[in-house]
Amino acid sequence: MAEASGAGERAARATLTRHVSGTPAGPLVDRLEVASSLWAKFMGLMGRRSLAAGSGLWLGGTNGIHMMFMRFPIDAVFLGKASADGERRVVAVRRGLRAWTGVVWFVRGADGVIELPVGTIDATGTAEGDSVRLDGIA
Repeated sequence: MAEASGAGERAARATLTRHVSGTPAGPLVDRLEVASSLWAKFMGLMGRRSLAAGSGLWLGGTNGIHMMFMRFPIDAVFLGKASADGERRVVAVRRGLRAWTGVVWFVRGADGVIELPVGTIDATGTAEGDSVRLDGIA
């Protein structure tokens, strides 16, 4: 599941457990790489040619990202800290961040971000206030 670039060290998945709109919940990411080391977080998706549909990268403990050295656009879902039941609230969504020029400086309340293929936010109906469970993440 992790690519040879070394950006992801463990594999996990992310599931939308509750939509604020009432839309049925379901998978957000089937193959979620976890960037758990400083190097993996630094590298992120840099140097890759693409991100496969159904895949994503979890960058825990961050509230901002940049798109420098990226070759393709992405969607980003910023999550808050895990609650007692392990769910995280979606605190912000950013669609279609452009390669090289997209920047998200600071997202208040964010404790991590899932980087996704562009179009995933719209395809899943993900919105601020939704709940997400990250399975396979300590």
